[in-house]
Amino acid sequence: MLRTARSICAILSLSMTAPAVAQKSPYAPLAATEARVAAIGFRLTTANAAWCRARQPQFGWIWGDPRLYATDRRPEALAAYGADDPDHAYIAALAPASPAASAGMTVGTPVVGMASAPVPDGVGDHPFARITAIETSLAALPLDAPLALEVGAGRIVSITPVTGCASDFRVEANERPAAVADGRMVLVNQGLADFAADDAELAAAIAHELAHNILRHRARLDAAGVDRGLGKQFGRNARLFKQTEVEADRLSVWLLAGAGYDPAAAARFWSRFGQRKGRPLLQASTHPNWRNRVASLETEASAVASLRKTGHPLHPPLIDAAPPLE
Repeated sequence: MLRTARSICAILSLSMTAPAVAQKSPYAPLAATEARVAAIGFRLTTANAAWCRARQPQFGWIWGDPRLYATDRRPEALAAYGADDPDHAYIAALAPASPAASAGMTVGTPVVGMASAPVPDGVGDHPFARITAIETSLAALPLDAPLALEVGAGRIVSITPVTGCASDFRVEANERPAAVADGRMVLVNQGLADFAADDAELAAAIAHELAHNILRHRARLDAAGVDRGLGKQFGRNARLFKQTEVEADRLSVWLLAGAGYDPAAAARFWSRFGQRKGRPLLQASTHPNWRNRVASLETEASAVASLRKTGHPLHPPLIDAAPPLE
């Protein structure tokens, strides 16, 4: 993981500050980043579906919710998406040529019903409760069954998803260049998207987090009894965390190749990330040294190139059986 991202609730910091006087609205850049992440996430998950044991329907969207924003800034936030319904969840981003886009969905479209039922409302007062409930219910649907959405005024849109790796994607309005995966979702900070030189580099960072989900790293670390608190930086805990980081790096290169991105983008991204201005003075014991990381990524890219040169199909070495965490 690209360090540990701050709480997902940090997106609210944009809407709970003092009124924006002579400040540029943060919501348009956020919406633009969500569009990039939706496109990259859809491409990575669907192109590499054959390599994923856990799969889900992929529609090619990211959801938004007016509840994410304080009441006084809600109109400004919704305007960035062309949304005008203050009550219902809406489509915040669409991947080009995705099932949702091909069915005629547009960014800002409110959704008032799913599969002849109300949109799930979620449990508790967490700002992402409704979006989490929506994502969870969609992930449990049959892989290729059409989904009927009621999008207002009695209009019904039928969308047939495509099969993809099991992960959803979100963007957090956080300037820190970081991302995190929790087993079912990949969270990307705005700062990470801003740091990436291009979409291929952003895809490399997202592929790393997706690899954590594909390889079930959170569940495997939990099963190994790894301490996620202060003990994370020491001894066996740090060693096992580092193992998962190395595994995610290796698989990310193959995910890039499988989705048609330049596999060398991973080494480019991590080389720049390791040398970035303001980087920590001390190397975290849970992550490999950036030079070692880049060397490992270049080795994987060379393996991809060799297979392509000989005409052999790509097959990531970690997909069949990742080494045990011990």
